[in-house]
Formats: sequence, C-alpha cells, structure tokens
Amino acid sequence: MDAPRRLPVDRLLDDPGTRIIVCCGAGGVGKTTTAAALGVRAAERGRKVVVLTIDPARRLAQSMGIDSLDNTPRRVKGVQGVDGADGGELHAMMLDMKRTFDEIVEGHADAERAEAILANPFYQSLSAGFAGTQEYMAMEKLGQLRARDDWDLIVVDTPPSRSALDFLDAPKRLGSFLDGKFIRVLMAPAKVGGRAGMKFLNVGMSLMTGTLSKLMGASLLKDVQTFVAAMDTMFGGFRTRADATFRLLQAPGTAFLVVAAPEPDALREAAYFVERLAAEKMPLAGLVLNRVHGSGADQLSAERALAAAENLEEGGIVDQESGNAGLRDSAAEAEAADADAAGADVDEITAGLLRLHAERMQVIAREQRTRDRFTSLHPEVAVAEVAALPGDVHDLAGLRAIGERLAAGVPAGA
Repeated sequence: MDAPRRLPVDRLLDDPGTRIIVCCGAGGVGKTTTAAALGVRAAERGRKVVVLTIDPARRLAQSMGIDSLDNTPRRVKGVQGVDGADGGELHAMMLDMKRTFDEIVEGHADAERAEAILANPFYQSLSAGFAGTQEYMAMEKLGQLRARDDWDLIVVDTPPSRSALDFLDAPKRLGSFLDGKFIRVLMAPAKVGGRAGMKFLNVGMSLMTGTLSKLMGASLLKDVQTFVAAMDTMFGGFRTRADATFRLLQAPGTAFLVVAAPEPDALREAAYFVERLAAEKMPLAGLVLNRVHGSGADQLSAERALAAAENLEEGGIVDQESGNAGLRDSAAEAEAADADAAGADVDEITAGLLRLHAERMQVIAREQRTRDRFTSLHPEVAVAEVAALPGDVHDLAGLRAIGERLAAGVPAGA
C-alpha cells in the first residue's frame, strides 16, 4: 500500500494565516507533549505563541522550565531562533476551570451581583464539577485569548476526557442546560418579581416545587433559584459566546490536528473524530501519529532474523557437544575448548539480539497494518509520524526533538 500523504508541519506553523491549532484525540496518546512541542517549534521559528493546556499533570510546566502553570499565560525562557531566524515568544498556561467561570461572572455582572453568584453553593458546585464545564471553559478561554490578540498563534491541548468529542459538544450542552426548560421554570418567579413572584411560585407551581423539593432538597432548590435569579441576565451571553467560539473553530485560521498512537483503539477513535470534524465543517490539518517504532536495519526481516537465530543456537549445541567429546589432555586442546566456549557465548548473544530485532520488526509491521487501515478509510488525511522516544520529555531540548520529528513526518531509524 502507498505511504500516507505527509503532513507539512513547518508550513502549517509558518503560515501567518494559521492562528489556532487544536490538538485533539483520545486520552494518553501524547496530546500535551505534541501541543508543547508545536508551541516551542513555532516560537523558535519566529512566532508569538501561547500554549493552553488542560492536562492536570505538571509535566508540561517542568519541561518548559516553569515552576507551575495557572490561568495566566507565563513567559517561557530559553526560546531561541533556528536557521538564523529571530526567535519569537512562547507563553504557556493551564486552564483553571473554576477561575475561568469566576472571570466570566466578574466580567458580566455588577460587583454586588457577582459577589452573590460567587458565594452561591449551587454555583460553586456547577463551576467546579458540572459535566462539560471543563470543556466549555476551555473553549471560553480560547475565545478570550483570541479576542486579546496578544499572540499570533494559539495552540490548544484539548481536555483529557473519555470521549475526544466532548469539547465540541460542551458549549452546546452547557448552553442547552442554561437555556433549558428546567432553568426557565426556576427563572419564572424571579422574572415576575418580589411578592408577586413568590405568590406565583406558591400558587401556580406548588405541585412542581414540592416535587423538586423532594428530589433535590429544599435547601438545594433555594440555592438553585437564587443562582438562577442572579444569573438571569447572563444566560444569553453563555449561548452567544458558545456560538461565537464554535464559529471560531470553523474559521479558516483554525487547524485541527488529531493525535493518536499506532494502536487499534486510538486510531478507531481518530477515525471517528476525523468524520465528526468533517460533519461539523471543522478544518482538519492532519493526523499526528505518536510513538511509532522504526529500525535502522529494516532490510533484515523478522523471518530471516529468527531463522539466523535458530541456526546459531543449533550450531552452538553441536559445537558444545563436539567440544565435550574431545580429549582435554593437552594445553592446546584446553585452549581450543575455551575458544569454542567463547564462540558459543558470542553466538548466544548474537542469537538473542536477532530475536529482539525480529520482535521489533513484528511490532513495526503491526503498527503499519494498523496505520494502513486508517489511511485506507481516510486517504485524504495527511500524516506526521513521530518516532517513539526511549524516555519521557522533561525539558525544552526534548520538546525540540519532538518538534523536529514532527516536522520530518516519518519515524527516525532506531
């Protein structure tokens, strides 16, 4: 089968029209490292970059030489130009879901109302753990960063969720919740206002309120009603910003990179994601295939390596038997026996290395078959293959190495 179309990573990073790169895919496939490596490479090629990560691990901060990441972009030191070009700037931040929600409240409500909302127990639960809040706030923060226009490239590491599609659905889900019938029911008394509102609630909705009190508890219901009354004027804003962010993701200046590993489950998720992006008219740049194995001795097949190992092992047994059968009376015969033993040790080591090579070639073949199944279904998707590294990335040098492999697009021989 023909090799997949190569993803031109440097061309994507250098294009001034590329303003947002979204790295998405299943959990545990290297999205965070990929996003960080892209950020470093783009900055060192002259762009002013901010990397937004939602990964709770501290690995990204450590690799960039920052003590910690928070909801404010932090300048990364050590960025340097490549190929004689002047280096740009690199900033990094980690999404603080609750703080981002608080900022929305503070920015769209007067001081008294904002204080009431922030202190409300239902709001505190919603902002810290409502399903989809993290994904929604990631998109909210993306919109804020883009509106500031302080950077010419934003690289987004999408949330580590069970489904790689959650961040696309979250704005609609949270917007639907805030615009839903349940919220409108709770808003009705507040809209009527004062005692009339309470009378309306007590008379016209006593049955529903009683049912809700039993289901939620009177205290929680009161918290929810207070929250809804305070947030009433802001609900439309959530929907408006969610729609604006969704349009931003569809804009020509956005590029999606689906990140996967050469494993069946990860590539099945990637294929589903590619199809979903196409259905939503999101601009897909290509697939980053991480942790791909390669070999600098791929001319030697697994079958030939195994056959050679078996021949060496069988020859060693014959040599050992013939050596034991010989007389060891003279010094010359003893030296010959030692030489035979040393030769047998070398053969055993060589046979072991050949078997290791055969195992590696089998892994490579399995990964290529898995990749080929994906590319046969999606031949239009360009691919960059990134060679598996012997250890974790823990500094800027490691991120540069990942960036170089991304730009090369094919696994280096090992």
